[in-house]
Amino acid sequence: MSISNKTAIITGAAGGIGSALVKAYLELNYNVVANGRNSANLEAMAVKLGNPERLLLISGDIGKPETSKKLFAKAIERFNKVDVLINNAGIFIAKPIINYTEEDVDTIINTNLKGFFYPSQTAANHMMNNGAGHIINITASIAIQPNAKLPTLLPVLIKGGINQATRALALELSSSNIQVNAIAPGVIDTPLNAIHNAQDRENLAKMSPMGKIGNPQNIVDAAVYLTQSEFVTGTTMIVDGGASTGVW
Repeated sequence: MSISNKTAIITGAAGGIGSALVKAYLELNYNVVANGRNSANLEAMAVKLGNPERLLLISGDIGKPETSKKLFAKAIERFNKVDVLINNAGIFIAKPIINYTEEDVDTIINTNLKGFFYPSQTAANHMMNNGAGHIINITASIAIQPNAKLPTLLPVLIKGGINQATRALALELSSSNIQVNAIAPGVIDTPLNAIHNAQDRENLAKMSPMGKIGNPQNIVDAAVYLTQSEFVTGTTMIVDGGASTGVW
């Protein structure tokens, strides 16, 4: 097997943004370790991409620390080191605060919070030993500018915290030449947003002053830029068609 000299780990890899990230990094000649909870979805993605030899699939709950350890151990075993971690795994539950259930709270904490913390912790340990690396966190622009028309307290709570944690971790790891950044998407055309018909699309398009919905490639472009940057760390790149700029 031909091994590239760079490797990326991508969580939530079988989703709309995740699979687009996997495809993009393979095209950049990275080895890619793709994680998702559902092995069948990961395998379907791999088939769609032609089962490339530089793609390693590892299923498991990213909210559990043992999954992160396994991801890095397998990546190092097969590809020698990890250069990029993209914390993409996440769920979005939008409802008024009085309607959130205990299950909602536990689910978001396990996936969105622990699914950021444990991989980042494992990546920091590995990348500090290497003296370089990139950690990119996929958050949400609504965590920067909440919208009364879309009550989303739990995502705002966790994703907003990760935006701030990105800054803190960038400071902590900068002396080890590790760059930590976030991307805050607005409404993106993925299955997560359940766009079933023209009316859904029209309603979601109104969530930005540009009057349109983003696509996974918009997020890919931001991630690739951050990965290739040498002097950007501690920032949250907002990709939302202007939705977080104010009121319109």
